Amino acid sequence: MTRPAHRFRQIRRRLNNAFLRPQSLAFVPAVMLGGYWFGGEGVLMITAVTFPMVLMLGGLLESDRNFERLDSLTGLFNRDHLIETLAGHLAQFEGQGQSTIAFVIQLDDFAEVSDSLGSAGTEEVLRRTADRIAGTIRPGDMAARLVEHRFAVILGPVRQANMEVGLRVAERLQAAVSEPISLNAGAIFVTASIGFCLTRRAPQRTAEAMLEAAEIAMDEARRAGRNSIRSFSTEMGDAVEVRHSLSEEIVRAIDNGDIRTWYQPQISTDTGLVTGFEASARWDHPDRGTLEPADFMEAVETANMLDRLGETMLFNGLSALRLWDKAGYRVPRIGLNFAVTELRNPRLVDKIHWELDRFDLTPDRLTIDILEAVVADTSNDTITSNIAALATLGCEIDLDGFGTGHASIANIRRFAVNRIKIDKSYVARVDADRDQQKIVSAILAMADQLDLETLAGGIETHGEHSMLAQLGCGHVQGVSIGCPMPFDETMAWMDTHSARLTHAPLIGKPSR
Repeated sequence: MTRPAHRFRQIRRRLNNAFLRPQSLAFVPAVMLGGYWFGGEGVLMITAVTFPMVLMLGGLLESDRNFERLDSLTGLFNRDHLIETLAGHLAQFEGQGQSTIAFVIQLDDFAEVSDSLGSAGTEEVLRRTADRIAGTIRPGDMAARLVEHRFAVILGPVRQANMEVGLRVAERLQAAVSEPISLNAGAIFVTASIGFCLTRRAPQRTAEAMLEAAEIAMDEARRAGRNSIRSFSTEMGDAVEVRHSLSEEIVRAIDNGDIRTWYQPQISTDTGLVTGFEASARWDHPDRGTLEPADFMEAVETANMLDRLGETMLFNGLSALRLWDKAGYRVPRIGLNFAVTELRNPRLVDKIHWELDRFDLTPDRLTIDILEAVVADTSNDTITSNIAALATLGCEIDLDGFGTGHASIANIRRFAVNRIKIDKSYVARVDADRDQQKIVSAILAMADQLDLETLAGGIETHGEHSMLAQLGCGHVQGVSIGCPMPFDETMAWMDTHSARLTHAPLIGKPSR
């Protein structure tokens, strides 16, 4: 907002307050009497007509201004007015023992809610959410809708605007938002990720900087998982700068071959033999060393390079299979993860078929890892047909992260899943935790009834490996078996692993 415009709004606000306050209206009889005393009936008539017109005009101006600063869908204030009010708080109260906190609230996975409800249902959920947020805050606080399913709250100046207050308010907002919404004879459940910024932690003492910092904290909360809360810190701002820098470098890195493919072994719990390798990307960054996917996948997505990265991974994975075959190592298959954007590509099946022919490999040598959340969401026809076509082609389909989503048995059969990969959250301490053992046993029993293979990921200890074998899990992978490694190290690892199998003592007989 420019300085003249801001000054004009201040003057208009003061005039409105001067004319419309009850104290001012108390002088109306005196004004009328004075007009009659000094000018007779003519002046009295002019005063009687003019003064109400001034009051009405002031009310209209105030109504217009109120209308301009409100969000048309929810009735909450808009971003501009929130910024203006926050700037006023900082200018008036900062340094006087009072301060404020800015919160940004975003509904989790709202695209799925929107797809299932349609535009009318989506708008109703947003209105109900806005009402709940407004009903949670104090009279001196302010709530606003920033954009789509993102909201904001600023506290009226308080003396104790600290971390404890921020967390307490954020938890109260989350609790209000997560209450089920009755709609179309059903219940809609939504959760919210919240980020907040204390005034003393803001990068700059401006309203824009403070709100932007709260948005950064909200993004960090979303990365941590649904229904999370994060407070802004300087490190978060630095991380955003790093991600922005990486997104600018990633194109050159892929072109130069700096993105390499690493491989983690998978073995049979019955024989101990290698049953495959899972491929994952690593970035050999010149300044930051070797980066794992979690460190740069957002940069890849920001740069719209997911398809290019997928092509690189597919080429490297199939090349590895050919090289292992030529060297005399038996690796039945290679597993590759495919992003949702890749699965939406209508030419994906043709591309994979062409690459398999190029390397003279049969389709069963390639395993397609699909996240359970993708299988659970069958709204995209292209994804559905691509997965089904890959299964028909002969590729193996692994359902990754099983137990973290909501894939139905019907969808498991529909997508011709060959193997379910039990999420590592169920594997942790399975050798010592009876509840974990019961959950894994139930999953394995279901897989057995559906004639599905099973793979447990994230094995960190020999005890976990042993317990999973006893429970009947067919395949395992994890750091206790073998860490992800560059291709150059895979053959040495297989030699060492094979030697251990050869010299393993037989149960019931003394080793020599």
